[in-house]
Amino acid sequence: MPMTATTVLTARAFLLDMDGTLVNSDAVVERVWRRWADRHGLDGDEVMKVVHGRQGYASMALLLPGRPMEQNRADNAHLLAEETADTDGVVEVPGASAFLASLAGVPHALVTSANVALSTARMAAAGLPLPGVRVTAESVGASKPDPEGFLKGAAELGVAAADCLVFEDSGAGISAGRSAGMRVVGVGPRARACRPDAWVSDLTGVRVDVGEGGVVRVSLG
Repeated sequence: MPMTATTVLTARAFLLDMDGTLVNSDAVVERVWRRWADRHGLDGDEVMKVVHGRQGYASMALLLPGRPMEQNRADNAHLLAEETADTDGVVEVPGASAFLASLAGVPHALVTSANVALSTARMAAAGLPLPGVRVTAESVGASKPDPEGFLKGAAELGVAAADCLVFEDSGAGISAGRSAGMRVVGVGPRARACRPDAWVSDLTGVRVDVGEGGVVRVSLG
């Protein structure tokens, strides 16, 4: 629903993507993936349409069909190391710090396609605290848009999928949340065209109010 006024949703738990949702890492993602595109003779603009939201090996499988998956995974390990070492320009998405602070005492988890090292580096670079529950690349066997990560996050929090609210910026992530049977709030320009259940330009207009019985009201606007 495009937001022309305040939208209110209820949930019992929050599952939060990182890149593009809490952390703006677009600058480093562009640098690393455009270099990768050049090495493989691919159009950088076309590559950038694919890579957001997915684990690197899954993006490579789409961009270089027929290449052995073990080669994609090895290549992805090198890219992860590059991304972890490069935090220049990594900042919080506006409102992310206040939003995370408002979730104190509310079940929530980070569900990211980044691995532990990369997610730790980027959250630190953006000055954001890491949630106590984290589902990273090491935690799953399948990349978004597969729903495995979100379902694992819900299970670790002990909350039914239908009672979880996902915050995501990418088409792959929004598809993953929907496939998990969850409602999805899209964050930022990439998300708007993917028809999430609700959309915000950033996190500055998100308000959280904890009610009785663990039900949380989320105001978007």
